[in-house]
Amino acid sequence: MNDKLAPAYYWFASKGWRPFPFQEQAWRAYLDGKSGLLNAPTGSGKTYALWMPCLLEHLACHDIAEVTPGVRVLWVTPLRALAKDIQRAMQEVCDDLQLRWAVGLRTGDTTPSQRQAQKKKAPQALVITPESIHVLMSQSDYPNYFKDLSCVIVDEWHELLGTKRGVATELAISRLKALTDNRLKVWGISATIGNLPQARRVLLGEDLYKKGITLQAQIDKQVEVTSVLPDEVEKFPWTGHLGTRLLPKIMPIIEQSKTTLLFTNTRSQTELWYQAILKFAPDLSGVIAMHHGSMDHDIRGWVEDALHAGKLKLVVCTSSLDLGVDFRPVDTVIQVGGPKGVARFFQRAGRSGHQPGSVSKIYFVPTHSLELVEGAALREAIAEGTFESRKPLEKSLDVLVQYLVTLAVSGGFKPLKILQEIKNTYCYRLLTAEEWRWCLEFITTGGKSLGQYDEFAKVYNDDGVYKIINKRAATRHKLSIGTIVGDPALSVKYLSGGHIGTVEESFISRLSPGDTFWFAGKNLEFVRIKDLTVLVRKSSKKSGLTPQWGGGRLPLSNMLADKIRDKLDRAIKGDYTDVEMQTIKPILDLQRQWSIVPPKDQLLIEKTKTRYGFHLFFYSFEGMFVHEVLGGVVALRISRIQPISFSISMNDYGFELLSDQEIPIEEALEYDLFTEDQLMADIQESINMTEMAKRKFRDVATISGLIFQGYPGKGIRAKHLQASSGILYKVFEEYDQDNLLLRQSMEEVLTLQLEHSRLFEAVRRINQQKIVLKETIKPTPFAFPILVDMFRRQNLTSEQLADRIQKMQMQLEKAAGNQ
Repeated sequence: MNDKLAPAYYWFASKGWRPFPFQEQAWRAYLDGKSGLLNAPTGSGKTYALWMPCLLEHLACHDIAEVTPGVRVLWVTPLRALAKDIQRAMQEVCDDLQLRWAVGLRTGDTTPSQRQAQKKKAPQALVITPESIHVLMSQSDYPNYFKDLSCVIVDEWHELLGTKRGVATELAISRLKALTDNRLKVWGISATIGNLPQARRVLLGEDLYKKGITLQAQIDKQVEVTSVLPDEVEKFPWTGHLGTRLLPKIMPIIEQSKTTLLFTNTRSQTELWYQAILKFAPDLSGVIAMHHGSMDHDIRGWVEDALHAGKLKLVVCTSSLDLGVDFRPVDTVIQVGGPKGVARFFQRAGRSGHQPGSVSKIYFVPTHSLELVEGAALREAIAEGTFESRKPLEKSLDVLVQYLVTLAVSGGFKPLKILQEIKNTYCYRLLTAEEWRWCLEFITTGGKSLGQYDEFAKVYNDDGVYKIINKRAATRHKLSIGTIVGDPALSVKYLSGGHIGTVEESFISRLSPGDTFWFAGKNLEFVRIKDLTVLVRKSSKKSGLTPQWGGGRLPLSNMLADKIRDKLDRAIKGDYTDVEMQTIKPILDLQRQWSIVPPKDQLLIEKTKTRYGFHLFFYSFEGMFVHEVLGGVVALRISRIQPISFSISMNDYGFELLSDQEIPIEEALEYDLFTEDQLMADIQESINMTEMAKRKFRDVATISGLIFQGYPGKGIRAKHLQASSGILYKVFEEYDQDNLLLRQSMEEVLTLQLEHSRLFEAVRRINQQKIVLKETIKPTPFAFPILVDMFRRQNLTSEQLADRIQKMQMQLEKAAGNQ
């Protein structure tokens, strides 16, 4: 046995465990001074693979009773809930080894008194969020605080990669490397990701990645995927209708399990499912809880502690519990609705059986019958071990500008030195000299069009050192550090006191005093807004609205879309091996009778007429985001043939064009409807990209410091923030068209919001397919769920919507029965 590794083996033995080979490899690699990326399945002991060698390195050079002051290890985590759990596990190892190390916690929830205590006496290890690292870097003594740092470990790196929080992490690591004379070891922990080599490069930076290593655990994580099947499928399904109707089949699963996590894709769905379950099974009261990001963090903390203690039977949650929190009592996971990505589904499955060697059980609950195709596709993808890639961001200048101001606040920076560090990051490796000069000009003068306003001249050049000396500007910047920007949220409190959580201003603005809404499992009566706080009282009413939060829509991943096309293609050839495909066979049979089920090499377009008008349905199976843009482009191109107005609806499987006049689709196809020529220009003309860019610019402007969101407890109203960003956008558009933040906003709309690269791929795929135009007497089973979207946009109540759809279903079922 290697003497250096002996304490680790003893500790594992004391727990009745044996280390996995990948853990031993990680220990040796770390002690050899290497940096790298560890890829291992959830629940396999990833934390111990990298925390243990941090302690072994210390024990090899110091006596076990010796106290070494200063922060030695930063453990970066994307979630506050994850931070608490990791801190607990790390401290336990130290205590068991009788090592006099303290593991601290630094997140947005850390109190001022705790922060002061950490400043006076720094813990040897600090579990921290990316934002909190930058907050520490805004303090004048941060170089001394981090001078003894030996390692940065980034947990759940796949969750940060491809986000601005990931970019902020890259920048922080670049600075910490320089502070430690490039002695710093950098490690990442990642579960499900398809582009591991690139992920390692982004994390380690251009100077380290070639010398770094990737360790992959050769552990087959056993995942059991079971779809909850309806007794009878509706031949004309519609989204959201089926889910809660399956509660009689879901409840036995919950009853037979010790603890279950039921995942939904949005916070609104979490609220709705919590209500539906309690109504169906009131005896669960007291052992059921809810968890999502808008609830008060103390309430969420109570839920997490109760999960650890095994006191809860069921928790209805969102992605707030996606990541590697170790809730050992959880033995079952239920996913409601398509997760839209293989990696997300696998990650959620790993919340159950969160121990090495345990089986993870996950049940897939479709919200409409056709969604069962996704269940079959997910199981196959997991069995094959294929997961989506995360595309890293490049040249996020808003994050760079914020970072430079942070350094200016904390004592100043020398541009040439910082530029060398920044160019070592993946995100800014291609940063040009012109772009760098623009960033420096922006923080010192406000740029070309804002130079006459002192408010935007935050930083000044003091003999080659860029600094901030204005205390007000420094304070405002420190309060604005971070890259998470959303619709401004309002705090929800009882009149009698007690914080419940936050809702978005756009939702509350639609309420009048006396209106009720469901939130955090309670029916609340809206009283008034005071100081940007929503004051409420409990209501005994049984009805009420459910808040809507932005960012709820999830794009169908390219990989899952391809799997869905493949499953349908195999069904056409008679392959109904999957139980899900057997279940929806009646739908596919009727689709085939009335039209066709399109194989992978065909694009089906259905043409039909109803009392609502003339319909065209396109089935490209590319996901809702792509269909939204593609529908606009197709509508624009058809309108060039003859003046015509359209209503556009879409889902993940296709899109619809509806008009009150005959649509010249045959002529449009002759004119090469799906040509790539002028596609980018047509995208910009068919959708209001300027308006989308304005909304995106608000986020960019907030991150870059152009807009201040207000002091704690004195936030600024959303409409005022939007107005401010709109004025700035207009100024730049008219007087500074080369403004790089303006350009970035448009690029983010194209790449992140419209997925333009994927749209081009979809158009190329269509051009390689045979286009089949079918005229149908009535809407087919594939068309029906898209048609329902038209009714949703008419602002009907849920009862009106259900009644109207049921009548249509009965008419279509009757037509199907008569054949």
